Amino acid sequence: MRRCVWISAVVLALFAALVPAVSAHAAGERRATPLPLERLFDNTAVSDDARPAEADFDGAGASLSAQDLAAAGWTPGRALTVQGARLTWPNRQPGEPDNVLAAGQDVRVSGRGDALAFLVAGTAGIDVGAAGTVLYADGTRSAYHLTAPDWRTGPLATKAVALPHLNTPGGQLAERARLYVVTVPIVAGRAVASVRLPQAAGLHVFAVTVRAATTGWTGSWASATGGYPTVGPWTDRTLRLVVHTSAGGPRVRLRFDNTFAAGPVRIGSATVAVQQSGAAAKSAPVRVSFRSAAGVEIPAGAQAYSDPLGFAVPADANLLVSFHLPGTVPAAPVHRLAQQRSYVSGPGDHTADASATPYGTVLTSWPLLTGVDVGGGPGSVVLLGDSITDGDKSTVDANRRWPNVLATRLLNQSAVPRYGVLNQGISGNRVVSDRYPGDGVSTDTAGVSALYRFDRDVVAQTSVRTAVVFEGINDVRAGTTAEQVIAGLRAIADRGHARGLRMLAATVLPCEGEVRCTAAVDVERAEINAWIRGAGVYDAVLDFDAVVRDPARPSRMLPAYDSGDHLHPGDTGLAALAGSVDLRLLAG
Repeated sequence: MRRCVWISAVVLALFAALVPAVSAHAAGERRATPLPLERLFDNTAVSDDARPAEADFDGAGASLSAQDLAAAGWTPGRALTVQGARLTWPNRQPGEPDNVLAAGQDVRVSGRGDALAFLVAGTAGIDVGAAGTVLYADGTRSAYHLTAPDWRTGPLATKAVALPHLNTPGGQLAERARLYVVTVPIVAGRAVASVRLPQAAGLHVFAVTVRAATTGWTGSWASATGGYPTVGPWTDRTLRLVVHTSAGGPRVRLRFDNTFAAGPVRIGSATVAVQQSGAAAKSAPVRVSFRSAAGVEIPAGAQAYSDPLGFAVPADANLLVSFHLPGTVPAAPVHRLAQQRSYVSGPGDHTADASATPYGTVLTSWPLLTGVDVGGGPGSVVLLGDSITDGDKSTVDANRRWPNVLATRLLNQSAVPRYGVLNQGISGNRVVSDRYPGDGVSTDTAGVSALYRFDRDVVAQTSVRTAVVFEGINDVRAGTTAEQVIAGLRAIADRGHARGLRMLAATVLPCEGEVRCTAAVDVERAEINAWIRGAGVYDAVLDFDAVVRDPARPSRMLPAYDSGDHLHPGDTGLAALAGSVDLRLLAG
């Protein structure tokens, strides 16, 4: 009995000793209780043009113009979807605090997904960044590194939106102000409870969210935006785009991107149908909706997904995606080289017409539409490339690009998952330098560099599992060294692996006989290929060079595979590339 009393006394004494420590710890937790970001706003970035002194974004009196933001469609409280993440522009009036200077604050954030998305900008004159921490609901943590490009000097190629002016107390400056959406990987599927911001002077955070994983969807078709040229202009016209699916499924959703734009674009209505021939549908087109509305306005730099629609999408088939543009569209984000005829109607909303009669004008590009997803499926493979992946010199309207042939091979086997195949080739694209400057109306639609577009065109694609990188020839033909291309390819591999992707690289094809494919260029090409084959940086290599080169003269393509320009394979050569892929490499 005395022993029991003694044990009880010891237990009580230990408990009493522990209580203060536990209470102190709990008090510390209470002091560090995460708050919603808007309750932490301590900086004012936006001013009315008539009252510029009401904001001081950079500590020197400069600020963003509320009028410019409104013209871009970035109005207070506006939801913005960028890189698949749904963010909200602060619901604050000009002159009110609207962002946080990152200094280690704990921010309440919830959700499950594959990345955190931050709406940010730096004001230090250089890129600013530091490490932060994610706290999960199960008590575990992970680190991340956030870098914010500078709002006045950062790259236009990666900005979410650029505004034409800066407000200052001394007057308005005609200088581009940039805002960025930056994503960082998190533990996929684990519930996020809060985020600790970095300690980084001059790093401003306007919004943060968890990008939801695209479960239940497979990307079936996609195109990459290469630039922002003049179009039409289209006023009260319907565009009927012809796109070719890879995977099929019982549901569909569409994605439209207003990439590189300065202002919003309005889609009045949209439909989807299976193609009969030309602009004619097999049956009446079916309407899609956008958050239960018939149409949607897409702010500058943002994107819009349609609501899921019960619609049987056949695999390896042509769809007609029709959308009405009720306003005037003088310029638009475009994928120029479609190698597929699409159509533009006369005046009016003809999205519901099954007939080809209203569609009298042929279109050879894909404006605005960037994705078609289908329900179910195992996910997608993304092919990041240049004109060879884009299908340059393949037969128009025949879907003989090597990604199409690869997709058909996947559909006709059962050894690996039947992935959707997403063609993110852009004719003229390069690994490390931009062709399109990333902002403004331009005739150059060869895109920003693969490094700059990687997050948008690969990481943010629907249910991506594996990426194949097949670029470099345009770089060396333009004078970029093999060393620079290799550094770019290494950086792309590292970024893909950080996001949990399986990364494959394809060797660069020979091109002797093309005017810029000199002997010196071939030396650089060979150095890149030797690195791809031997460095072990990528998970696997597709040796496309070995497939198409002439054994008797390895610096040139076999004539049977050459389209005739000595740079691009023709239909036979593209089929040889796709046929050489060991499909098991896509799955690991």
